[in-house]
Amino acid sequence: MSVRRLLVPGRGVAHPEHWSWEWVRRRSGYAWAPEPPGPPYEPEPRVAALQAVLAASPDPAVLIAHSAGCLTVAYWAERHTGPVQAALLVTPPFVGDMAVPRRPLPFRTVVVASRTDPHATFEQAEEWARAWGAEVVDAGPVGHLDSKTGFGPWPRGERLVEALCGGEPL
Repeated sequence: MSVRRLLVPGRGVAHPEHWSWEWVRRRSGYAWAPEPPGPPYEPEPRVAALQAVLAASPDPAVLIAHSAGCLTVAYWAERHTGPVQAALLVTPPFVGDMAVPRRPLPFRTVVVASRTDPHATFEQAEEWARAWGAEVVDAGPVGHLDSKTGFGPWPRGERLVEALCGGEPL
């Protein structure tokens, strides 16, 4: 069985130069789960769409979530099980007023945290990582790790995904 690489979108539709779109366009095996909807962020339909994609195949999956997509993964893991091998959660936003699950996720999880993210401090990203039982990768001063901060291609992210697909150390 091959490992599916499923991109879980954030709140809005990422710019076409965003690393997630680059990966879908350039690499086989990468797909959206679900297709990126526009704002506002509503967890229920996104969790249902993610479940539908995961349930469509028994092949293992690595979830690659950006921003609010990280929250979608946490909500999904609270309600469902499935063939998820690991998750790469990139710059999760800190949303103090949302009841986001704060339990360890039942699969290997890596949180990529930025030192200059306008949506969460590094310490808040570390708080998510502790709650979710995740490893933390310090991405440095990369803003929200999006196209606005210069991230079209993101080779380090691709290396992290491949390590998670192979069950290797980071």
